[in-house]
Amino acid sequence: MIASNIKTPGVYINEINGFPNSVVPIATSVPAFIGYTPKAEYQGKSYTNKAQKITSFSEFQAFYMLEDSPAPADPAVQYHPDYHLVVQDAKPEKGDCMMIGGKYYSILPDPNTIFYLYNSLRLFFQNGGGDAYVVSIGGYGKPSKKPQDTPGEPIVNPNVKLADFQRGLELLKNEQEPTMYICPEATLLNRDDNATLMQSMLLQAEEMQTTLCIFDIIGGQDPDPILYTDNIEAFRNSTGNQGLKYGTCYYPFVGTTIIQSGEINYTNLFAGNIKELEPLLSPPSAPNQSAEKILSMIENQASGTLTTSQLNGSLLNVSKTYVLIIDHVIKKANVLPPSGAMAGVYTVNDNQNGVWHAPANMSIVGVVDLPIRLSDSQQEGLNVDAISGKSVNAIRFFIGQGILVWGARTLDGNSQDWRYVAVRRTMTYLEQSVKAAARAYIFEPNDANTWAAVKSMISSFLTSVWKEGGLQGASAADAYSVEIGLGTTMTAEDLLNGFMNVTVKVAVVHPAEFIVITFQQQMPKSG
Repeated sequence: MIASNIKTPGVYINEINGFPNSVVPIATSVPAFIGYTPKAEYQGKSYTNKAQKITSFSEFQAFYMLEDSPAPADPAVQYHPDYHLVVQDAKPEKGDCMMIGGKYYSILPDPNTIFYLYNSLRLFFQNGGGDAYVVSIGGYGKPSKKPQDTPGEPIVNPNVKLADFQRGLELLKNEQEPTMYICPEATLLNRDDNATLMQSMLLQAEEMQTTLCIFDIIGGQDPDPILYTDNIEAFRNSTGNQGLKYGTCYYPFVGTTIIQSGEINYTNLFAGNIKELEPLLSPPSAPNQSAEKILSMIENQASGTLTTSQLNGSLLNVSKTYVLIIDHVIKKANVLPPSGAMAGVYTVNDNQNGVWHAPANMSIVGVVDLPIRLSDSQQEGLNVDAISGKSVNAIRFFIGQGILVWGARTLDGNSQDWRYVAVRRTMTYLEQSVKAAARAYIFEPNDANTWAAVKSMISSFLTSVWKEGGLQGASAADAYSVEIGLGTTMTAEDLLNGFMNVTVKVAVVHPAEFIVITFQQQMPKSG
């Protein structure tokens, strides 16, 4: 409207908006990682217990990794776990082992040194991850310098504490952008604390209505070929019954190539105690003088200008036993929870296909092995649980195809509305996008003009989603409906109370999880 106080002759321009407001789609794949980091400081400012957004792995390194990487044996900055070789009377039934000099040795970690966040983020970015939030809940604790008590048992790290996770989770209530909650180190808690954390995550996700919790399962790193179902049952009993539509999980852990040979060396063995390594590399029955010389240089710190990497390379050259030990340790250290990788898979899926496409039947970059290879019959009990409905998505190996994500369900498997991850994430995407756009109409006159503008805005957005394949229907009218107005969604009392009610109905695409092909013989036809 031209101002009414114009008094000077001349030409005046009055701009009128030619187009209505539009819905700007929200980001759909922004994970929030909660866990422990070697440091949490940048330019003199602490980032412990703060939600910090990063856009690349180099940014993560700047905030949470030390600038100069000391030897991994330093307990303050140890990036990778410490392992011990423990001699056994016979071949152990569980856990990884190797034979040296006719004896079986279990390869057992120091539980206090096991942390997953660093490598999970590497896996996330390697799989196409982009923007992410990191909540550092503390630094690495001191190693115990003792091996795990029992081979093959779930690892419990006493440096990983429930209170730290809950404090970090609480911080994310102030962040609207994250669409996934991921705690890779949650499996290092004992089962009771892990259960409490998962239930807290689901309750917060239900309250926020913006996120999906991606869980890992305790015992997934070294499952028993027969009794692995006990871990599945324990997981289902631990998640409670609230907010299940906002949760999903993947099983088992994945064998990766994230940790390379140069990242593991003698400092990661026996807490750096060279004396325990020497009898393995140079036993009395087969002495290795070259190995003894190098070990002596390390022990007496007489290496001069030789670096840890050079000394490690020398040991690899002179001792086949050392090569085998390092290979076994690297393989074991590379078994990681799948949640970080799945966050990257979600990102690639959303960018290439759309959030309405199920993030399944996709490979995981950097994954080369699985601790258990599930069959169709074994997956049946994971994918569909008639009692609780808590589906577990399998990661499986297929001949000729490799390792694929072979599941697309939430924990609310008995719900026709929310059993699929793609449906849950699509509805969150639609709801939050429309919600953000509707804020522009707060305090606007609650009249027909505003109603028409809101209806047009939402309808235009849903039409674009339908054209991209996110909604099903032969026409836009079949895919969605938007209703708003006096006598349809509002009463006169609603208007007096300041309520503008909008009803949106959408036909979301569901994944074709079960494809049934019917074959029938027919009579031969003449001619």
